Amino acid sequence: MKTNSKILLIIHGGAGTLPKSATTSRSIDAHNKAMKKALLEGYGILQKNGSSLDAVCAAVKILENSALFNAGYGSVLNQKGKVELDAAIMDGSTLKAGSVAGVSRIRNPVLAAKFIMNYSKHVMLIGRHAENFVLRHGMKLINSESLITSHQYEKWQALKIKKQDDNEKFGTVGAVALDRHSNIASATSTGGIMNKAPGRVGDSPIIGAGTYANNETCAVSATGQGEFFIRSVFSYDLAAQMQYKNLSLEVASTHAMKRLASLGGKGGFIALDRSGNMAIQFNTEAMYYGYINENEIIVVNH
Repeated sequence: MKTNSKILLIIHGGAGTLPKSATTSRSIDAHNKAMKKALLEGYGILQKNGSSLDAVCAAVKILENSALFNAGYGSVLNQKGKVELDAAIMDGSTLKAGSVAGVSRIRNPVLAAKFIMNYSKHVMLIGRHAENFVLRHGMKLINSESLITSHQYEKWQALKIKKQDDNEKFGTVGAVALDRHSNIASATSTGGIMNKAPGRVGDSPIIGAGTYANNETCAVSATGQGEFFIRSVFSYDLAAQMQYKNLSLEVASTHAMKRLASLGGKGGFIALDRSGNMAIQFNTEAMYYGYINENEIIVVNH
C-alpha cells in the first residue's frame, strides 16, 4: 500500500466560556500538559504507520482520563447528580462508525464506540444496553460514582442551590487525524451539559452532527451547544459543501460556522482533509485545541 509522508493530529478540549478557575497559571499548565500528552500519544501511533482511527481513539482516551475536561472522568453531572456520557468515532476510509449515548459505567466511552463499530451491526447503542454490549465483548464496567470528581459535584450542588444553568459550558473533547495511508478519522467524547435533563443527548455521538469523517471530504469533531449542531447537521453540512460545491475546507468551514451562528448556535470545531489542510474555528469566548505534525506541536488555550 502506498504511504503518505504527511501525518497530522488535531485535538480539542471544548469551546465555551473559560471558567475563572482555568485561567490561573497552574491550571493553564495542567491543561497544556494534558493536551500535549494526548497529542504525543496519538501522533506516536501515526509515526508507527498506525491508523488514523487508532490515533484519534488514543488521543481522546488520554483526555477522558484527565479530570480537567468534560469527558469520561471529571464529566459534568445531570439534574440527578449522575454522569451520562456520549461518544462517537468514524473511519473516513470506510464510513464505518460507532457511538454510545447515556452511558455511566464506562471509563472510556470512545473505546466503547470503537467496540460497537467493530463488533456490532449497529452504529449507536445507548445506556445500559451499550454497557452490556461492551461487557460481553471484554470491556470492564466500573462504578459510575468513580467518574465523579469533587470539583464537579460541588459545582452541581451550587447550581442546585442557585437554581440556574451553568454558564461554563466547556470541556467536550475530540480529535481528527490523517495517517500515512492518507486515511482520516474523527472521534468525540463528552459528559454533555451540567445539570442537563436525564436522558439528554447532544451532538457528539450523532454522526454528521458532532462527529464525521469521509476520505472524499474531511474529518470533523465539534464542540459547543449540541442542540444547534444537531439542528444544522453541522459536520455533514461542512463536508457536503466540499463534496457537492467543490469548496475548499477553509471556505466550507466558514460557511458552516456562519450557518450555525445564524441559528443562534455557539461552539467550535476542528477539521482536516486528506491533503493535510486543517481548519479550526469557534465563535465562543475560548476553545482549547492543539495540533502536531512533523514540524511542530502547538497547544492553544484561549
